[in-house]
Amino acid sequence: MLTDDEDLAELMQRAYRYALSLTHEPEAARDLVQDAAMSVSRRGGPWNIRFMTTVVRNRFIDLYRRARKVPFESLDDSVAAPLEDESVEGPVDEGLMDLILGSLKPSEREVLYLSAVEDYTTAEIAEMTGRPRGTVLSILHRTKHKLRHRLSHETGLRN
Repeated sequence: MLTDDEDLAELMQRAYRYALSLTHEPEAARDLVQDAAMSVSRRGGPWNIRFMTTVVRNRFIDLYRRARKVPFESLDDSVAAPLEDESVEGPVDEGLMDLILGSLKPSEREVLYLSAVEDYTTAEIAEMTGRPRGTVLSILHRTKHKLRHRLSHETGLRN
């Protein structure tokens, strides 16, 4: 249970950042968090980040499945990336980063966000998303590789 208003504000901020990683649209993320908070409130809690992210994720899936905006995407459909290891150094334009992150699949943004921002382990992400740990590892690896490739291609930077 939350102890004060600061804890609730922090919980809502973390839930919003997670929702934004799923939707990549600020307004949709706010609506998603509001729906999730109302759902948690109606159920009487618990008010913690693990439960809140689960509710946000479930609401996201329900809303977008209903609107048929989340088509089935096979893991085998990814574009073949070059074999060389590429990395990007230096500042990257925020608009470019937003464009590149927006081109990722929602499942890729979700796993990347939970790993990089929320600092969950792959086992915790697998439990939260209902995927096998190996699938989470694969998504995370391919997403990082895809980001490296796109950033280096867009900025013209190579090692």
